[in-house]
Amino acid sequence: MAINSNQKLAVLIDADNAQASVIQELLAEVSRYGTATIKRAYGDWTTTNLKGWKEVLHTMAIQPIQQFSYTSGKNATDSALIIDAMDVLHTGRVDGFCLVSSDSDFTRLATRIREAGLVVYGFGERKTPEPFVAACDKFIYTEILRNEPAPEKDAPKAQPVPVADVRKLKPMIIAAIDANAREDGWASLGGIGSHIGKINPAFDARNYGFKKLSELVRSLSYLELKELPLVRPDGVTVSNVQIRLKRVRTDS
Repeated sequence: MAINSNQKLAVLIDADNAQASVIQELLAEVSRYGTATIKRAYGDWTTTNLKGWKEVLHTMAIQPIQQFSYTSGKNATDSALIIDAMDVLHTGRVDGFCLVSSDSDFTRLATRIREAGLVVYGFGERKTPEPFVAACDKFIYTEILRNEPAPEKDAPKAQPVPVADVRKLKPMIIAAIDANAREDGWASLGGIGSHIGKINPAFDARNYGFKKLSELVRSLSYLELKELPLVRPDGVTVSNVQIRLKRVRTDS
């Protein structure tokens, strides 16, 4: 999907279902899509299970929203976040929302925000249910945001982040090329990425062990790639990456 970095975004965090240890990297990711003009974290801050959030809230200037758990087994935090999200939506002060949770309870909220014409970025762990992922314009798994610390001497190696099987992308990539290709079979990489993102909001090259989509497609043996110079309106020349399916050679 196309990214407008001038967007004003409301970052609403379900602290009961998000990890404080990844929030700094998460906010850095949010800055790729716009400016976080609202940053709120919801939870019952009187409980001990949220004590790890205290330093993060101060450091990252996140406003804690207190919500007591009135009844055991009922998540009042979700209700408070949803009510605030609808209030912010109707003020018209933001262009989109970043919903930080691995809870499927926010599926309808994401759908309602998109119905109003605003963009929704979801952030959660890989265990996030598919309905919530699909309800967002783009969904980022927080595991790929973690900065791995340098290992200390004799320290046990950290478990690597699971990498998705890139081979499973082939049908999706072929369909995206077919939908975006010109008569000569070439399609722009940007168009391919946007098309796949609409089909699969969780698509991200980093899920497959690559930093960028261009690096991912270079690794696929069934694709051809070429780069053409493109002059932007500001006069800067950038690389315009084009891809197509490799043509099968037949002997005459």
